[in-house]
Amino acid sequence: MYAEERQQRIIERTRAEGRAEVTALADLLGVTAETIRRDLTVLERHGVLRRVHGGAIPVDRLRFETALDTRDALRRGEKERIAAAALEELGDASSILLDAGSTTARLAALLPRDRELTVVTDSLSIASELAPRTNVTLMMLGGRVRGRTLAAVGDWTVRALRELVVDVAVLGTNGVSVARGLTTPDPEEAAVKRAMLAAGRHVVAVADHTKLGDDQFARFGGLDELDVLVTDTGVDEDTAREIAAAGPRVVRA
Repeated sequence: MYAEERQQRIIERTRAEGRAEVTALADLLGVTAETIRRDLTVLERHGVLRRVHGGAIPVDRLRFETALDTRDALRRGEKERIAAAALEELGDASSILLDAGSTTARLAALLPRDRELTVVTDSLSIASELAPRTNVTLMMLGGRVRGRTLAAVGDWTVRALRELVVDVAVLGTNGVSVARGLTTPDPEEAAVKRAMLAAGRHVVAVADHTKLGDDQFARFGGLDELDVLVTDTGVDEDTAREIAAAGPRVVRA
């Protein structure tokens, strides 16, 4: 395979999945990781991709946000393990704040049924999951609902969160990096997440390994504002140590 053909395959894979990792590309194309890194450097110079830790993302990643159902279909196994590990972080909490997202939705399905819980959420899908539960007092945050994520956003949402204090807040994030902290593509969702950080006595973030080392458009908090980051075993030990040194305990599920 010529270099141009290989690089075209890399572009296609990255655009299709939103991110491509060096090791996966090397296995797919039957070349060394160093060859892939050289290809990524070339493609970045041409303005096609952007290098991130362990791989690359398409240049339009900052302007493109996948819909909830699309995200839900990606990395199902990792998200289920992350949700199960996040459940252990709830302890005996009686009030829980759940951010919108495909991983937090899995956590909602795992919440215990043998004790009374108050659950606050900005997510229509999570609210639909929990509304029939007789042991759950469900508090749905109001606001404008974003069709792409089914999350409530805006001043109504932020004002309500400013009045709350919950035992545990569980947040999703699209980007996690030591340099820039926690980021997400949409500024309005970032404002809601920022208020969620302030509302939790104990704050847990959930993010699969593809989010680590990535930065999105809108920053909503620093790593030192987290108590725990739950991710999966796709994160290498060096990255996990760097993040832990910046603040949160890192759990790899």
